[in-house]
Amino acid sequence: MMLSPRSQFMGGPFDERGAWGMFCHDIACWALYGHGGLMVDLPATGETVGQVGVNGGPLFPEKELGWLLYDGFEGRGYITEAAAAMRDWALEALGAESFVSYMDPRNSRSIAVAQRLGAVRDDAAPRQDPEDLVYRHLRLR
Repeated sequence: MMLSPRSQFMGGPFDERGAWGMFCHDIACWALYGHGGLMVDLPATGETVGQVGVNGGPLFPEKELGWLLYDGFEGRGYITEAAAAMRDWALEALGAESFVSYMDPRNSRSIAVAQRLGAVRDDAAPRQDPEDLVYRHLRLR
C-alpha cells in the first residue's frame, strides 16, 4: 500500500525504507502512547481491506485519527465503520476531548469519510503541511 500510488495523499508513494518507517511508527505508538494502527479485516473471510489508527508523537502536532483503504474496497462503508469504532474507543480509552484528521484537499473520498463521522473542519488547527485540511472529531456528550 505505502509503496503504491494509492498512498499519494499521505506523502507517498514511499520507498521501502519510508514504508518500513511508517509501519514501525504504528508499532511504536502502541508501546509508547497506548494507541496506534489496527488492520481492518472482513469477519467473513479474514481478508484485510485497510487500516485505521490513532497517530501521535513527534510526527504529529496533535493526535490524529487516520485511515487507509486498499484498492477495490471503496464504497462499502468499511473504513467509516472502522474509523468510528477506533474514534469511540480512543476518545474513551485515552480520555481525549478530540482528535484531528489531516487530509490532502484533493482526497475527496477521505474528506467524505470525515464528514460522515461528524468531524468538522478546523482551519485554526496546527498542521505539518500547510496545504492539509484538518477535520476535528469531538467527544460526543
